Amino acid sequence: MAKETQLHITEEMKEKVILVGVDQEMGGMDTESCLDELNELVKTAGAESVGRLIQKREKIHPAHYLGKGKLEELQVMINAYDATGIVCDDELSPAQIKNLEQILNTKIMDRTMVILDIFASRAISREGKIQVELAQLKYRLSRLVGIGASLSRLGGGIGTRGPGETKLEVDRRYIKSRIAELNRELKEIETHRELLRNQRDKKGKPVVSLVGYTNAGKSTLINKLTDAGVLAEDKLFATLDTTTRKVKLINGSEILLIDTVGFIQKLPHNLVQAFRATLEEMKYADILLHVVDASNPQRKEHMNVVYSTLRELGCEETPVITVFNKIDREDVEYPLPFDIKARDTVKISAKTGKGTENMLTAIEELLKSFRKSIKVMIPYSEGSLISYIHGKCEIISEEHTETGYLIEAYVNEETENRLKNYILK
Repeated sequence: MAKETQLHITEEMKEKVILVGVDQEMGGMDTESCLDELNELVKTAGAESVGRLIQKREKIHPAHYLGKGKLEELQVMINAYDATGIVCDDELSPAQIKNLEQILNTKIMDRTMVILDIFASRAISREGKIQVELAQLKYRLSRLVGIGASLSRLGGGIGTRGPGETKLEVDRRYIKSRIAELNRELKEIETHRELLRNQRDKKGKPVVSLVGYTNAGKSTLINKLTDAGVLAEDKLFATLDTTTRKVKLINGSEILLIDTVGFIQKLPHNLVQAFRATLEEMKYADILLHVVDASNPQRKEHMNVVYSTLRELGCEETPVITVFNKIDREDVEYPLPFDIKARDTVKISAKTGKGTENMLTAIEELLKSFRKSIKVMIPYSEGSLISYIHGKCEIISEEHTETGYLIEAYVNEETENRLKNYILK
């Protein structure tokens, strides 16, 4: 009985919000789909969507987000649904937040606030927590006046996690000081990350980075390949922290597979900035494995969002293999989109493992195209060099001769230079 009462109380305390969007007909994802995604974000943040309102406008109203008539309609909806707030699908300016709060007399939130709130609840590592707090403080710094009254309306809910409500009560000087402190800590972490990357480079293992829209199945895939134990749920942004695992390819060689945070439509700029050190791991990858949810009707638009974010991070030149995931589902519509940016495309089910061998083969073939085949004769006295070749190269053939080891292998430029005195013409 006590358990039932607790569940009832939890439902009663849940925020009830109305989703609001402006249809500017500018291409990309349609507004209805954007609100579907916003609904998932709101649900992930622990609130409930009780209604939605869309206005078609040439551009967003600079002062009120919506026009006067739609604001009146929205006020009626708030009263009718007993809503505790609204969530706008675009990032609001401080003036828009303040004006809407005064007109509607309710809590005003935007997509950015919801995403930051989710990140705050999901951050586990020290780095993740620092990155999220930094993004939140930068967002709130310019909105202290605008959102102060709005967030004080409720004691909890979206927008109050992470640094906490106390951050809204302190002055700008303190927040700027805290931002500077967090930036220093991130710089230290970035230096440590660079040391790890240099050590990784010395070991010579190719690096493959998983990228994709949030909830495309990246964590499920890395778990299937490596038993990494990464949290994999049917939720947006189930994991934030970077995970690196070794994966053995079909030919026996190893790669380092790195999982990163998923992308999303209208990913907050402050969040991209705060997570830049983490996201820039992609810049140092040999291959990007672009995981796409093949069952999602907006898959093409999601792919465009991923490529747009990669351009922003300076990763547009890194070779891509596109992996259409979730092909085990019955709702996958064929034909699948053609990806002109990809070197290769494969179809898999990360859940069942179907097609993953083809994916690993595609990685092998692409890695081979970066290297060249050489033949070397290594004297038996050069035992350390033999170990180096076995550790760094993919061996094609190996033969014991009277004078030494005759080895044919795929090598990169660095290894070729090291072995130049032993290369057979």
